[in-house]
Amino acid sequence: MTAPVAPLTERRAWKALTAHHRTIRDLHLRKLFADDPARGERMTVEAAGLYLDYSKHRVTADTLTLLLQLAEESCLRERIDALFRGEKINLTENRAVLHVALRAPRGATLVVGGENVVPQVHDVLDKMTNCADRIRNGTWKGHTGKRIRNIVNIGIGGSDLGPVMAYEALKHYSDRALTFRFVSNIDGTDFAEAVRDLDPAETLFIVSSKTFTTMETMTNAQSARAWSLAGLGGAAASVARHFVAVSTNAAEVAKFGIDPANMFGFWDWVGGRYSMESAIGLSTMLAIGPEQFRAMLAGFHQMDEHFRTAPFGRNLPVLMGLLAVWNNNFLGAQTVAVLPYEQYLKRFPAYLQQLTMESNGKRVTRDGVEVTYQTGPIYWGEPGTNGQHSFYQLIHQGTRLIPSDFIAFHESLNPLGRHHDLLLANVFAQTEALAFGKTAEEVRREGTPDWLVPHRVFEGNRPSNTILAECLTPETLGRLVALYEHAVFTQGVIWDIDSFDQWGVELGKVLAQRIVPELESEAEPTLTHDSSTNNLIRRCRRHKQSS
Repeated sequence: MTAPVAPLTERRAWKALTAHHRTIRDLHLRKLFADDPARGERMTVEAAGLYLDYSKHRVTADTLTLLLQLAEESCLRERIDALFRGEKINLTENRAVLHVALRAPRGATLVVGGENVVPQVHDVLDKMTNCADRIRNGTWKGHTGKRIRNIVNIGIGGSDLGPVMAYEALKHYSDRALTFRFVSNIDGTDFAEAVRDLDPAETLFIVSSKTFTTMETMTNAQSARAWSLAGLGGAAASVARHFVAVSTNAAEVAKFGIDPANMFGFWDWVGGRYSMESAIGLSTMLAIGPEQFRAMLAGFHQMDEHFRTAPFGRNLPVLMGLLAVWNNNFLGAQTVAVLPYEQYLKRFPAYLQQLTMESNGKRVTRDGVEVTYQTGPIYWGEPGTNGQHSFYQLIHQGTRLIPSDFIAFHESLNPLGRHHDLLLANVFAQTEALAFGKTAEEVRREGTPDWLVPHRVFEGNRPSNTILAECLTPETLGRLVALYEHAVFTQGVIWDIDSFDQWGVELGKVLAQRIVPELESEAEPTLTHDSSTNNLIRRCRRHKQSS
């Protein structure tokens, strides 16, 4: 394990950054660019097929030097090495954190508990490939002999957000002869709408639950089973032809009626929000095919290797992570906007919400000591240019500082007249406007009446990253996801928190299990919650009894 480090606020670099911030907090990006005409070319990094322009952050060369010193004092290099060695860096669950093994090439070595896990990973990938080939070429038949044409993925959290995001992101590459739907919400509407126009004889369900006991997933799975059986004459044997499982609980899978041969496993060293390239990604492989799925894994691995080996000053995830710490802890930014200028990435911000906020939404250090500084910021966003006509007003002229990540591509997957040039022009214009704004003097020169001038002033000095890539491919998507994974890890190391547990999701789930029988029991239950919760339960019971 890595050596202990001093508490964050006692590290020399942190204290130096605190003093440094006082000297530059009023410095404007207009002056930074005026004083350094080459800044926009110098503060860039290109690696693993991605180009990052971070010049529009409110930092100087001294800021970056101190942030890099903070990374060294926080033992970031040692923590990266521990991650890739398979050490149990998820301390509260005593687990390794080896999502990087999921995209390691065949023949690589990553040891967990004395065993090289890479061959296991590729065994599952090969099994997924066989399944995907049979469904895509039509040799997998349903119970009535019809070809499978509809795939419904049932999961929640990481078992849903990753597959949904990847399907939407890579739809250009998907087999359009297949229909894909995703069910996660325990609200019955989610399931009802997903299957409303599907033929049970042509529908395959993927049930993704490690334990095969997750309440939301298994409730939806049981509804899917009932729906499928009703449409297939009630034959229990049909379940084996219309359901597969992503799980490790063979007994429960078999009890459900799924052939254990169609169970795809994964490991306790894979966190849900890091699992889209594991068997959880079976729907992705079915959509885009095994070859493209492996290309996505190759993109992940390229970014993994860059993160593992590149010097911190030229390391894309490290720089993004350190700049996020600067904005969060020194400039007081509470949120980060993720703004992909690519319609296929419309679910990317939602995916990142789990990755970032479930990872770094922590209030104690790895040693259980309550932090005295801000940790994970709120991530949110929408594709551009739609957001420009809704919430960009707040980013440009609101009272909150909102750092923004702009993601764009040199080439469109659907070239159509001037569309892509206009799209890119908006990307570059928005980052320019956020950085430099428009002064009162500039507004007056346009002939604006004095009373209107304050309303048309743009303060500027709003930080942003611009991330450019050639084109949105499976490989590029892998690189992008891994970029954010490792940037999140970098932030967690600086804050000295465990980025890989998620105890915050547990309490509500436990309480819900207690409340379910109180809502459903025929006899009036004895309620021992607070007065608000008791009253709400009684109100719903009265409504159910009167309806």
